[in-house]
Amino acid sequence: MATMTRPVRIGVQIQPQHASYDQIRDAVRRAEDMGVDVIFNWDHFFPLSGDPEGAHFECWTMLAAWAEQTSRVQFGALVSCNSYRNPQLLADMARTVDHISDGRLILGIGSGWFERDYDEYGYEFGTAGGRLDDLAEALPQIEHRWAQLNPKPAHDIPVMIGGGGEKKTLRLVAQYADIWHSFSDAATLERKIGVLQGHCSDVGRPADEIEISVGVGGKGREGRSPDAPEDEGAPLRELGASLFTMGVSGPDYDLAPLEPWLRWRDDLNAS
Repeated sequence: MATMTRPVRIGVQIQPQHASYDQIRDAVRRAEDMGVDVIFNWDHFFPLSGDPEGAHFECWTMLAAWAEQTSRVQFGALVSCNSYRNPQLLADMARTVDHISDGRLILGIGSGWFERDYDEYGYEFGTAGGRLDDLAEALPQIEHRWAQLNPKPAHDIPVMIGGGGEKKTLRLVAQYADIWHSFSDAATLERKIGVLQGHCSDVGRPADEIEISVGVGGKGREGRSPDAPEDEGAPLRELGASLFTMGVSGPDYDLAPLEPWLRWRDDLNAS
């Protein structure tokens, strides 16, 4: 699945925690100005790190604001939780945000995992398998609703499925995803790509239609210097990954660690 013909793209996840909205808006502006390809947020109701009672903002209303604020980048949630919204409504929300942005939305979606969100907002947490079954039911509903809407989405909205479960999640990736996102090192990614190729064969779809997306900069998230892209990114690139996304948290949103990744992207895409 080494789709090396895909250009390298660099994304950043502006985590909507521990910051004012002015600080989030400024981080988005700086990220687009410095040349990132994709800007993500996430779909939670409380911080995932730091003070669990810290400042936090909602995902989809924010994406509508980003659609107006930005002019070049693709953007979306990494990833939207299927449990929090009726899939027909989510399809309509995505269509609307896609039009606001003139066709730059990515619909990132996953089955959900953060139990506090469910408990405090009154959603049934259930089981991991049950949440994946719900996602399997939702994905064709989203596609069907897009076909019924007037107007239809401004472009063919890419569907990005997040997660690495080999039995159910990767099967859904094979069936529905344009992009698959995981947090994998090279050895893990190689194994999971093999599983994904098997699912693609089962459903009769070329595996190289699916863009491989990975989270990077993990050591930086633990307070240490991130690996250089030549060390962390190159082995993933050799396996076919083309979208590399680093997460940054508020309030300061330090984007400096993205700079070597952008230079690495430019060097690879020029060669």
